Amino acid sequence: MLKRFSALAGLGSLAMVLGAWVFQYGFGMAPCAMCYWQRYPHWAAFGIGVLIVILPGLHAGHRLLAWLGALAAATTAGLGVYHTGVERKWWEGPSSCTGSGLGNLDGGSLIDPTGAAPVMCDQSAGEFLMLSMPSWNALFSLILVAIWIRAATRRA
Repeated sequence: MLKRFSALAGLGSLAMVLGAWVFQYGFGMAPCAMCYWQRYPHWAAFGIGVLIVILPGLHAGHRLLAWLGALAAATTAGLGVYHTGVERKWWEGPSSCTGSGLGNLDGGSLIDPTGAAPVMCDQSAGEFLMLSMPSWNALFSLILVAIWIRAATRRA
């Protein structure tokens, strides 16, 4: 069961990244820096899931990896909550991608070779059922945390 739950959680993280790509490339919703930050732990969780599935046997190392998967999912959930708060102006975000977005950059650093304008982290790309994409990431990632914990605590 540990391997099944780990596979489910790892594939869930892969689905989150693939979904983000659909919105990015299919619907033209360019991600901000914080959107990218939320993807990295999903990649880690996916990789952990793959490791658990391909490693032979079942031992304490698998359980440790499952806890690391839970930590990765919790990290992206936390980033999603933080990003949601930045979008809703509950707290300030990083100066590099909020407000004026200039931070310590000069004008030349903002020129994108593709001609695209920089995407600000405090601007929501839109909402579905009153939740923005970072909010949905946080919600689904918390479900993945629960699946990872279930994997880590299963007997066999």
